[in-house]
Parts: sequence; structure tokens; C-alpha cells
Amino acid sequence: MSTSPRTTPPPPYAPLPQDPAETSGGHVLDNAAWASMSGAHRHLAEFVGRAGRYRRDVSPFVAVADTADPRAWADLAALIGPGNTFTVAGVAELPEGWTGGDAIPGVQLVATTLRGELDPEAVPLGPADVPEMLDLVERTRPGPFLPGTVEMGAYVGIRREGALVAMAGERLHPPGWTEISAVCTDPAYRGQGLATRLIRHVAAGIGARGDTPFLHAAAANTSAVKLYESIGFTLRRTTVFRLVRVPDLDADRATAAPDPSAIATPAAPPSTSAAPAAPGAVSGPVPRPSSTLDAR
Repeated sequence: MSTSPRTTPPPPYAPLPQDPAETSGGHVLDNAAWASMSGAHRHLAEFVGRAGRYRRDVSPFVAVADTADPRAWADLAALIGPGNTFTVAGVAELPEGWTGGDAIPGVQLVATTLRGELDPEAVPLGPADVPEMLDLVERTRPGPFLPGTVEMGAYVGIRREGALVAMAGERLHPPGWTEISAVCTDPAYRGQGLATRLIRHVAAGIGARGDTPFLHAAAANTSAVKLYESIGFTLRRTTVFRLVRVPDLDADRATAAPDPSAIATPAAPPSTSAAPAAPGAVSGPVPRPSSTLDAR
């Protein structure tokens, strides 16, 4: 019996139901971080009412169920703490008393014609590989990657003479979708197509379970965006990332002990047919949206 990996690509992904340049109101990807952490990744997150964040060793992502709801902002203040900062995505106006910094443009792309294909050289990466993964991330800067990020999904890599030289994996998991992230290649091995091979490999696994791949990138990284589009990704929406500070005036609310029931029962993820969902947020310094430094 053959043990060779399957290389037959999965069926093509369904085309977008609307102009890919337009934001679809109420789409689950409009608030991907919240949909992920309050659903498939609930075991990796903590909550105060309608605000949540991943474990600090897993991901810097923070999110609220609805940025139009003042209660969500109060819950976020309680979760983050007075005077502390986080980064919010796609919020044009902040509540009174909240201050924000400069916005960093980003893009969200989804797979429409991407061909998934298992790569015979790709090997699974797990907790034992984290030191090497962190070292590769430090040298290539693909985006936020922490010691526990490997728990968010399947990660794979390519080794040469035993050394990890390229990797890619899964991050956010909104219902029906999986984000491809941490795509990076050692500078000495760029130009060999390793990153593109790993993207296809990760996409094959995502497609096999019925999900559609998506990813985020810095809008300024035009070379990476063009390459993503050339292998089958389509621009869905643009967004911005802005550093925000929790006001000190909310100290009483922010330092109050959260209701245990609120932590145990986060609000449900946004429905694809509901009113427009709020974008998610990222805690700490502004992280660069995950983007392939060399996906050739």
C-alpha cells in the first residue's frame, strides 16, 4: 500500500458572492478574531462579557462582539485594564474618551481559485519545534507568533539538512474559514518557491475539511499581495489597524472583578446574515498583518 501524500488538489473554492472589492455587511470575516475565539478557539481565550482575548502566550488578538455596543467597550476596558493599549482593526470612530494613534492600512484576501496540494517535503510542526519556529520568525518577521501560537492550528515546515528553513500554518478559525499565517522562508532559501508550496499544502488541509482559506497582509506589501493574487487569492476588503489606549476614567469599571458567568459565556459569533459585525482588535504594540516575506 502506498504511503505517498495525496497531490490531487481539492475542488475549486466557490467564487465570492459579491464584488471582492466591497465589504459584505454581516460577513463572519468582518469580525474574524471574535468569531474564532468565541467559537473554535474558545479554549484558548478568556472573556469579560462581550470582549475577549487569546491567552497571552497564544496570540495578541483581542476582540469585541460589536464595536457599536457601549457595553462591549466597557467590557474591553475591564479586560485590558485602564491606561493599557491594544490595536483595533477597522474602527473609524472611537468612543468618547478613548484615544487612538495612526492607522496602518491592511488587506484581507480569500481563496477563490487557489490550488491546494499536499507537499511531500512538508513536515508537521508541534510544541517540540517551537524554539526553531520562533528563531525563524525572529529572522523573517512574518507577523505575530508566540510560544503557544502553534496551538491555534496545523503548522508545517520544510527542513534542509535538519534545519527549519520555511514554515506556514493556521491561525484564526471563523466558522467555515481558516486563516493561513506565519508564512516565512529563511533568507538563504528564498526564490525556491518554498513558501508557495507550503501555502498550497496548508490550503489542501483546510479544503479537505470543508473550510476556505483566507489571509491578511499589510497593504504596503504590494509584492506579497500581487503574489497571493497570482496563486488564487482575491481581495475581499481593506482594513486599518490603530493603536488605542483604554481611558483612565474607566478605572473603576476596568478594575472591577468580572462576573464569572460573563467569562464562561461569551456572546455568540456574528452570523453571516446578521447586521454588520464589528472588526476585531489586537492587544499590545501594532503588529504587522501577517504576510509572506518571500512566497516565491
